[in-house]
Amino acid sequence: MNFETLRDADFGKLDQAITAWEDMIKKLEELKNEARDDMKAKSDRANWAGVNAAVSRQFITKTAGEFADAHAQATSIYNILKDTRGELASYKKQLVEATERGRKKNLTVTPTGGGGFTVTMIIHPDRAAEGTTVPYHSPRDAEELRDDVQRILNRATESDSTAAKVLKAIADQAQIGFADVEYRDRDTAAEAVKKAEEAAKIIKEKGDEMSPEEFRKLNGLLASYKNDPLFQEQFATQVGAEGFMKFWADLSSPDSPNDLVRTQLNQLGDFQKNLGHVLGGATLSDSPAMRQWENDMVRLGSERFHSRTGDSYGFQILANVMRTGEWDGQFLNRWGNDLVAHEKKMKIPGHYYQMQPAPRLNFIGNEDFGRDPVTGLATALRNNPGAATQFFNTTEPQDNAAWLLKERPYFDDSPLTDGPNEAREAVGKAMFAAVSGVSDSTDPDIVNQPHTDDQRRAMKRALEHLAATGDDFPPEFREPMAYAMGNHGDQVHMAMSSPLVEHDLDASQLMEVSKQISRNRDAYQILTQVMHQPIMADIYNEKAHPEDSLDRAGRTIGFLEEARYQATESDKGKELADASWRKAWRYHIVGGIVGPWAPPLDWAQRAVDMATSNMLEDEQARIEDAAAVKNQSTYQKRRGELQAIADIWYEQNKEWAEDPAHEGYSGQHGVYKQIDESANDGNKKAQGVSGSQ
Repeated sequence: MNFETLRDADFGKLDQAITAWEDMIKKLEELKNEARDDMKAKSDRANWAGVNAAVSRQFITKTAGEFADAHAQATSIYNILKDTRGELASYKKQLVEATERGRKKNLTVTPTGGGGFTVTMIIHPDRAAEGTTVPYHSPRDAEELRDDVQRILNRATESDSTAAKVLKAIADQAQIGFADVEYRDRDTAAEAVKKAEEAAKIIKEKGDEMSPEEFRKLNGLLASYKNDPLFQEQFATQVGAEGFMKFWADLSSPDSPNDLVRTQLNQLGDFQKNLGHVLGGATLSDSPAMRQWENDMVRLGSERFHSRTGDSYGFQILANVMRTGEWDGQFLNRWGNDLVAHEKKMKIPGHYYQMQPAPRLNFIGNEDFGRDPVTGLATALRNNPGAATQFFNTTEPQDNAAWLLKERPYFDDSPLTDGPNEAREAVGKAMFAAVSGVSDSTDPDIVNQPHTDDQRRAMKRALEHLAATGDDFPPEFREPMAYAMGNHGDQVHMAMSSPLVEHDLDASQLMEVSKQISRNRDAYQILTQVMHQPIMADIYNEKAHPEDSLDRAGRTIGFLEEARYQATESDKGKELADASWRKAWRYHIVGGIVGPWAPPLDWAQRAVDMATSNMLEDEQARIEDAAAVKNQSTYQKRRGELQAIADIWYEQNKEWAEDPAHEGYSGQHGVYKQIDESANDGNKKAQGVSGSQ
C-alpha cells in the first residue's frame, strides 16, 4: 500500500459493505435456523418412502446444509472485513500522527512516482523569511520519520494483502454454493494460510531429509490445523500430488538420511493420521488448484515411485493416508474406479503389490504393511457411506462390488501376524456402510434411517455376489453381512418367512449367505439377534392380522435354524463350522433398530433382549446336552427362543387372542402351538429353497 492511498483513504464504501454483510448474516442466521429447526426437522421425523425418501429428504438435508454454510462463510467475510477496516483506519491515524510530528520539526512526507515517498524539509533555513524561526531537526529525526512511515505502510500492506489473500482462499473453496468455512477474525484465517506454507515448505525443501526437530514441528502443525479448511487446501496444493507421493515413498524407506523411520517411529502413526485428516479435508475444497491436485492423484495412481530400498505404486501410497479423515465422495469414486480398473487390467496376483524389497507404507498399528491399497480405499469409503453406496453400485467401466466381494485375489499383507485379512475386513465394513448409510455397524446408539433406492440396490448386489461364492465365502465378510441383513431386516424377514414367494431379496441367496454366516458361532449369533429386531417390529406394527406376525416370526426362526443346521451338520461330512461353536455363549450388544418398522425403542430393546437371552440358553443347552440331533424339530431345538417370542406376541395382542372368534391363540398353549408349527414349516420351506430336500 502506498503513502497516498493510505493517507487519503475513505472508508465510507467499506463501511457500507461491512454493514451490508452484517445485515446479511442476520438474515442468513434466520434462514439457517428455520431450515434446521423447521424444514429439516420435519423431514427427519417424516416416515417417507420411495422417491421422497431417496430424493426429497436428501434435497432438504443438502439445502439446510447450504444455508448453514452460507451463514458460516458470510460470518467469516464480515469478520475479516471488519478487522481489516479497523486496522487500516488505525494505520491511517498513525500515519497522520507521524506526519504531524514531522511537521513540528519542519519535516514533510511527499509522495513520489511509483508509490514511494520522500522526507524533506518544509522550509529550508536559508530560504526562510526574515524573522521566521524554523524548527530544528537533526538528520536522525528525518531518518526516524522515514522509518516510522515505512513501518506503518508495511503493516497496512500486510493487513490489506492478507485480507485479500484469505478472502480469495475462502471464496475459492466452493465453485458452486458455499463453503463450510468460518473464522472469527482475519488474523486467524491468515495464520492458517501462513502455517500451511510453513508445513509445505518443510516437505518441499527437506523431504525425508528433515531433522527430527523439523519432523516434530511438521507433525505439530498438521495436528493443530488438521480440521482447518484453509490450511488443508493450502498445504495440499503447495506440496502437490507428485510431491506428496515422492515424500511418502522416501519417508517409508528404512534408510532415510536422518533415520526418521527409526527415531520417530512412535510418532509416524499419528503423523499418518494427521496427514489423512488434512489431505482428506482438502478434497472437500472445490478450488481450481485442488481440482488439479485430485486429477493428478488419479493420474499418478498407476505410476511407480522409487525409494532407496523399493518401489511403490501411487495407489498404495495415497491409500495409506485415506485411513483417516473425511474424503470427498466424488474423488473417492474416481480414484477407486481407476484402482479397480487398473487391478483388473494387470490381472493382479498377490506379488504385484509386494515388490522386493518392499517398504512399509503403513504406520497405524502393527498389523498390515500398507501394501494393499484396497484397505485404505475401503476404510475411506466406510467413513463416507454415501460414497460407499455409489462405489458398490458402479458397474461401468467395471463391476466394483463383484471385484471386491467375489473376484479379487487378496493377499497376505501382515506376514508377521496371523489373523483375518485386513483388506477383506475393511471391504466388509465398507459394504455395510454402502447398504446402510451407517459407518459403524457396532454402534449401540444407531437408529437407522429408511433406505434409499441406491442402498437397497447395493444390498441386493452384495447378497447376489456373496451368495455366488458358496463355501468360498470369505470369513471376514460374515459379521458385516449379518449386520447388513439386520439393517435390511424388514425385507429379509419377509423373504425368510415366505421363501417360496418372490421378494425384493432372493430367498435362495439369503439361505446360502445365512448358511455361510452360520459357519461361525459369533456371526450366527449376531445374525439371529439382529433378526429379532424386525420380528419384534413386525409383531408391534401388525394390527390388521396379528396372527400373521406370529406365523412370520416362527417361519423366520425356522429358516435361520435350517441355515445353521446346513452349516454345522453337513450330510457330506465336510466340517464347515469352526471351533467357536464349542465355546460358551455370551450376549453381544447389537444396535440399530430398523427405521420405518421400529416400535418405541425401549419396548423393542426389551423384546429383543428377551428373545436373545432365551436363544442363548437354548444354544448353551445344545452344547451341554448334545441336543443338536438331526431328527429334532425346530421347536425342540429353539424352544426357549420361540416361547419368548410367543409371549411377547401375546402381550401385544392379548385382546385379539382372547376373542372367541380367534381360536387357537391362548396364552397357555395356543400361541406356542402356532409358533411351533410355523417354525417347523419355515424349516421345511428353507430346505426347499436351498435344494436340500
